Amino acid sequence: MKEIEKSISFDGRDIRLTIGLFAPQAGGAVLIQSGDTAVFVTATRSQGREGIDFLPLLVDYEERLYAGGKIPGGFLRREGRPPEKVTLTCRLIDRPLRPLIPQWIRDDIQIVATTWSMDPQVPPDVLAVTGASVAVQLAGIPFYGPMAAVRVGLVGDDFIINPTYKEITSGDLDLVVAGSPDGVIMVEAGANQLPEQDIIEAIDFGYEATCDLIQAQREIMEELGIEPVIEPPQEVDQTLETFIQERTTDDIKGILSQYLDKTLRDTRLDEIKETIQEQIAQMPEEEPVRVAATADSKALGKVFKEVTKKLMRRQIVEDGVRVDGRKLDEVRPVSCRVGLLPRRVHGSALFNRGLTQVLSLVTLGTPGDAQDLADDLHPEDEKRYLHHYNFPPFSVGETRPMRSPGRREIGHGALAERALLPVLPDYDKFPYVIRVVSEVLSSNGSTSMGSVCGSTLGLMDAGVPIKKPVSGAAMGLIKEGDEVRILTDIQGIEDFLGDMDFKVAGTDTGITALQMDMKISGLSMETIAQAIQQAKPARLHILEKMLGTIDTARAELSPYAPRLLTIKIDPEFIGMVIGPGGKMIKSITEETGAKIDIQDDGTVTVSAIESEKAQRAVTIIQNMTRKLSAGDVYLGTVTRIIPIGAFVEFLPGKEGMVHISQIADYRVGKVEDELAVGDQVVIKVRDIDNKGRINLTRLNIHPDEAQAAREAAGLV
Repeated sequence: MKEIEKSISFDGRDIRLTIGLFAPQAGGAVLIQSGDTAVFVTATRSQGREGIDFLPLLVDYEERLYAGGKIPGGFLRREGRPPEKVTLTCRLIDRPLRPLIPQWIRDDIQIVATTWSMDPQVPPDVLAVTGASVAVQLAGIPFYGPMAAVRVGLVGDDFIINPTYKEITSGDLDLVVAGSPDGVIMVEAGANQLPEQDIIEAIDFGYEATCDLIQAQREIMEELGIEPVIEPPQEVDQTLETFIQERTTDDIKGILSQYLDKTLRDTRLDEIKETIQEQIAQMPEEEPVRVAATADSKALGKVFKEVTKKLMRRQIVEDGVRVDGRKLDEVRPVSCRVGLLPRRVHGSALFNRGLTQVLSLVTLGTPGDAQDLADDLHPEDEKRYLHHYNFPPFSVGETRPMRSPGRREIGHGALAERALLPVLPDYDKFPYVIRVVSEVLSSNGSTSMGSVCGSTLGLMDAGVPIKKPVSGAAMGLIKEGDEVRILTDIQGIEDFLGDMDFKVAGTDTGITALQMDMKISGLSMETIAQAIQQAKPARLHILEKMLGTIDTARAELSPYAPRLLTIKIDPEFIGMVIGPGGKMIKSITEETGAKIDIQDDGTVTVSAIESEKAQRAVTIIQNMTRKLSAGDVYLGTVTRIIPIGAFVEFLPGKEGMVHISQIADYRVGKVEDELAVGDQVVIKVRDIDNKGRINLTRLNIHPDEAQAAREAAGLV
């Protein structure tokens, strides 16, 4: 393949594509760059494995620390478990790509994207998405593309394409839009309570930019002489489908319209499928229907699902009735509870919507509990809000091994986290690290939005002064030809057999998070706008139910939550507070039982379950870091005696000397005649010499000053 370079410009920001230079044995390979960020993407197709009945698409994204000029930590000094952002980028690539690859393909397809160079101002994720589209076309993989993605930011009142990290963090919008020739195919966004119309305009703005990237890809393929590859699917024997349709259509239609309960509905559908299976098993082996059913062990299940799918969709499009009897824009019954768990749990809430049930649990921690992101390519160095999502098998009535969180769990947790970030209190007003864990107890559609609602309630139950409560709803879509139906608050079967899962979260003011996934090749802006607008009354309805349970954050934190006190010290005193090998900070912790966190700017956060212990530690640190002035009076302890005087520690880590002439207002022959090690004495600072040595005296101290010093030391 000949080497080609192509550049596309957005508002003076270039995206550069290099093809034909790297990885000649990969199916397709491209280096895509913007600024100093360079992402290498390959696509490779190999012969399918025996027995595969799904599209085996595998997307991997790798971040090497050399891209940021870093050497990994740890014993091995090489990259280990992928950070959360790597997993989220894998999902970001997969979600717009998968619907555009024909679902009948059974060959293994692998996309590998690797960040080779990282510009600290240019995120690599959207480059990887567009690069995947280019690589797939170069590999000759059947593809309903091209596809491209851009990021949209909001700086002031202006939308900008592919903003820098700084522009993202300082703005009110971080939106990723992926588009295909047929329309928008994916949306991922975090927003600072933006109105629905602003979000719609931002998506439209982003899609227009993806069209430029799509056209550029077409020009490259034309220059290389690569034609779009759309292999025709294998002919499907209609014998089995006709047999099942003729014998089950009326029964399935009756079940879909009569059995509103999911469990009963699923049971009845399984009974019908088993009946058909028994009928086929009794046929002669040479019967065409039996031949079709036995040629593929999963054929019967796939055909039965397809028949059910068509009937469910027809019922919605033609009759405007959903399988649980709701109207298209109706939300399932909602109920909420808070404060369910005792003692150590700092906040808890149970959110129910239909058969979906999520328990969200809140833990408040100290600044030292923040998640360290130092071994990462991205500018953010720590996270103070952590949202984790768990999806155990019993939540859908199944059994399977429970292992570490998968991509789905990480993605749903990140979405809920993004939805709540804009309403969390500012750090200077609430310096806690917050962790929320959403335990899915029952799943029948949109557990991620259930996590958002439950976590909002849990935060308020924990006493976290959020700026506004957040609710969320998932919107669905049924598209049959030109007929489109938007569904509010989709349940499991509507997600499974539908065309879209569009999650919208926000406050009564505006949107805080979006995530849209498609099963079709694209959607018009008109339909997207309708879905966003239709989600608003659903969100507000759910929010009203939530506020009926708890409408504001509790005035008091849980008695088991740590009490935080924050003070500021001069950074030059940080070393003194820590002490050699951490000796001083350990001694304060041992004495008070408080935990101490110190930041480089001199911010000290002290935490303890009992506020008195935290205050005691603060007092010690304040005394240690107090700048001394001549005339200050303290109560101190004699630590050692020398012939010419005694050393007195009057503040933690601060020691001065009382000269023998300053011990008493008469002549002292020997220091030991007046003082002994361990004696507590009231002293005054005489002066501090140019070497920082502190000279003390016991003379000319007024009785009121002595009394105040004793009170400050807690002796009175």
